[in-house]
Amino acid sequence: MIPSDEFDILIIGAGLAGASLACALRGSRFRVGVLEAAQTPCLAEGWDARIYAISPANVAFLTRTGAWPRLEVQRMQAVSRMDVRGDRGGRLQFSAYDAGVDALAHIVESNRLAGALREAVQGAAGLSFIPGQAARLSLEEAGARVNLTDGRVLRAALVVGADGAQSWTRAAAGLRATTHSYDELGVVANFACEKPHRATAYQWFRADGILAYLPLPANQISIVWSTPEAHARELLGLSHEALAARVAEAGEHVLGGLRVLTPAQGFPLRQLRTSAVVAPRLALIGDAAHGVHPLSGHGINLGFQDAAALSEVLQAAPAGRDLGDMRVLQRYAAMRAEETWMIQRFTHGLHELFRPGFAPLSWLRNAGMDVAGKIPLLRSMAVRYAAGLW
Repeated sequence: MIPSDEFDILIIGAGLAGASLACALRGSRFRVGVLEAAQTPCLAEGWDARIYAISPANVAFLTRTGAWPRLEVQRMQAVSRMDVRGDRGGRLQFSAYDAGVDALAHIVESNRLAGALREAVQGAAGLSFIPGQAARLSLEEAGARVNLTDGRVLRAALVVGADGAQSWTRAAAGLRATTHSYDELGVVANFACEKPHRATAYQWFRADGILAYLPLPANQISIVWSTPEAHARELLGLSHEALAARVAEAGEHVLGGLRVLTPAQGFPLRQLRTSAVVAPRLALIGDAAHGVHPLSGHGINLGFQDAAALSEVLQAAPAGRDLGDMRVLQRYAAMRAEETWMIQRFTHGLHELFRPGFAPLSWLRNAGMDVAGKIPLLRSMAVRYAAGLW
């Protein structure tokens, strides 16, 4: 690792999006710094309650960065089929074969993915991980400067904000963020199943929210139940046995009885839009740039595609070109605008259509689900949306 406080690119945030950008820039001509607020936690033996469904495009991206091959195969699960059910009998089923891919997604634990990304860049020439907390950001014509709380000063041609939905970097740069709260929590937990899941992901659009079963190895599942806060608090207060019974019942007992493996956790659900994802000497990626409802699992996939696009733009810039120049950064913004807009609009619209307690459109939304499964064009659109193949 290099000790210099002068960088071509300074990434603020060492989470999944920031670490993936560092991986993508590994071996480039750039001096890259990653400012991390805390040390990476040690991996626990048990299953992480936070898991992600990684799209085929991002499996390819993470393979190119060198992180994907470092993941333990026995801790990943390919999704071969999707079974989506409405609140009044509507149903839509499709498979990886329908999408023309080996898997619709791969289910990976958050902490294992973070560890693989860190391992992929460990000891890479020209790359530094810097523990510390940013206190002030200055974006000037001559370069960017980040003052840390301990008095150190870091300088770079380009600062990348990868510090999450509550991004300090975004706020310090004066970029506005508009947040829409869904007044819901995402309740997550892992379970052992009585019946085999057969690599199938299930999703129920229920009157009390959206419940997803995501397959894990060894006949286990991870669930995400996006539900109004009052109901979420009730679920979080249940005993393990009562929670397992409630989740099994809500999932129509498709996998038989369930047994809790990891305690339930809850996190607030919001959509986030920013006034811009670039400014002179600044670019935003991941949750710092956008936020979506988790019903489709596209959140981290958008972040990885941000990292892929930004690394491509930066490495394509001619040697000697100022990386903080808006003519460079606007290429990145243009590359990411359409997909981000489409995912946010579609996901928000789908949530509103199936919003808990919104009964007037019940027949229409369930009929639409059935029709989508029978019309090739609509079915293809649904499959490509689920697999992130825009």
